[in-house]
Amino acid sequence: MSKQIKGQNPSLKMDFPDPDVIFVDGFYYMISTTMHFLPGGQILRSCDLIHWEHAAYVFDHLDSTDAQRLEGDQHIYGKGMWAASLRYHKGTFYVVFVCNDTWKTYLYRAQKIEGPWRKSEIEGFYHDCSLLFDDDDRIYIVYGNRQIYLTELDADLKGPKEGGLHRLILSDSEETPLGYEGSHFYKINGRYYLFFIHSLKERWRRVEACFSSDSLEGEFTGGDIFNDDMGFRDSGVAQGGIVCGVDGKWNAILFQDSGAVGRIPVVVPVTWKDGSPVFGIDGKVPHELTLPISEKADDPSEEAGHKYAPLLGSDDFRYGFAWGEKKDTEEFKRTFGTFGLRSIWQFNHEPDLDLIFRDEKEGKLWITTAKLSPDLNHAKNTLTQRMIYPGCTAEVTVDGSFLKEGDCAGLSILQGDYCFAGLEKRDGKLFAVMYSQKEERGVWDLSKDPAELLEERKLTSENSGAGTFRFRIKASFTDGKDEAVCFIEEDGVWKKIGGTHTLRFRLDHFAGARFGLFIYSTKGTGGKAGFSDFLLEK
Repeated sequence: MSKQIKGQNPSLKMDFPDPDVIFVDGFYYMISTTMHFLPGGQILRSCDLIHWEHAAYVFDHLDSTDAQRLEGDQHIYGKGMWAASLRYHKGTFYVVFVCNDTWKTYLYRAQKIEGPWRKSEIEGFYHDCSLLFDDDDRIYIVYGNRQIYLTELDADLKGPKEGGLHRLILSDSEETPLGYEGSHFYKINGRYYLFFIHSLKERWRRVEACFSSDSLEGEFTGGDIFNDDMGFRDSGVAQGGIVCGVDGKWNAILFQDSGAVGRIPVVVPVTWKDGSPVFGIDGKVPHELTLPISEKADDPSEEAGHKYAPLLGSDDFRYGFAWGEKKDTEEFKRTFGTFGLRSIWQFNHEPDLDLIFRDEKEGKLWITTAKLSPDLNHAKNTLTQRMIYPGCTAEVTVDGSFLKEGDCAGLSILQGDYCFAGLEKRDGKLFAVMYSQKEERGVWDLSKDPAELLEERKLTSENSGAGTFRFRIKASFTDGKDEAVCFIEEDGVWKKIGGTHTLRFRLDHFAGARFGLFIYSTKGTGGKAGFSDFLLEK
């Protein structure tokens, strides 16, 4: 019997939606949707399902389309990489997912979780797919929304197998706001199990469903098996993978819509009764967890065991090596997996690295513009970090000495309804500004209206510090309120700038709120901004 550890749900208080999880050689590995953020396909690892750290990014870029690179007014907000299936079979890791802007299905495989990952495509488009390697080495993929299909793939995973099995397994009622999707497909003790999310008929609320069959040609029977919201905003916990891990214990990693902070993973114990899975404790998600720790923990005598690298945090941009220098080691890939920046960061879309420079000596990250952008949504090379529930604060020093007319640069909270505090150059002068964006149209509509300037302050040579200023944004996600407040530091004192900004999880971005370091140009390109001493406090 392994050493036990206590923890709380949610196990991760950050935006990691659509999780899939496996257990290999003493480590749990979890992948989640990363959408338009790059590098993409982030995989986390854990020894206990409570503590997690970065293990790998699967890809630096996909097809480098104009939209993926934020060229002109093109973008892939709300699209990109969705709901990957993570599998391990005969010494190889597999990741399969669709990209909702290219309408392709991508397959990546690697011998080690750190990579290198080899890219290919599977002919067809398999929404929210799940891969199964059967005992007889035949390979199947289950996918769909409302109508769920099963298709046999060829041995090389290039496309459907000629003459292979292809069938409609299930159709959900048209009365449900969301039909079955988020497939997770397993063969357990000789029986096939399919797990889905869908919604209650009478209102929007996530619930988990399970269907099973003795054969792939037979009827899949089942229904809803789990409906709980943990007492949080009537927001159901559903969609994700199940895993048999340490000491043969079964658990599910599902997620919960948690407002502007995003969609947060939850650990749900799974037991079995007469061949059927039973989720939760008395039908509920336990708020307190007791789970066994893998022997892979660095020091099993310590309560937390394995020493985990943080998934978010501060950054002084001094790494001990020059910008562009890379080392071919597993530790380097894990720690500096974001194009040579710390793996806690992701770029908003595919970055143009020719416009980025990290000054090791000064501890400053410089970003230069090469396109005109009407707003924050179209700013290339915005560097982001997730935010954490129930709240967090970020600070950064912004060097605006090299801004050009019409440039904006600073610290943002990036979401459909974004806000930022920073510097703007107008009429040859620097202003401290706070902007707030609120879209009143449909939740899928990316705003084309300018953000509202809530406050500006003209900056003089006496208070400019040669064009360098420090900004702070404080966010709270408690008590049903998702809010942010911006500040500027003046004479060692933090002073509020602008009004309170309301954050909202909208489907235009389809992602949790993130802190972002940004610059964009509205009149002429070539301006640059420097960012230093980024501080993040939970």
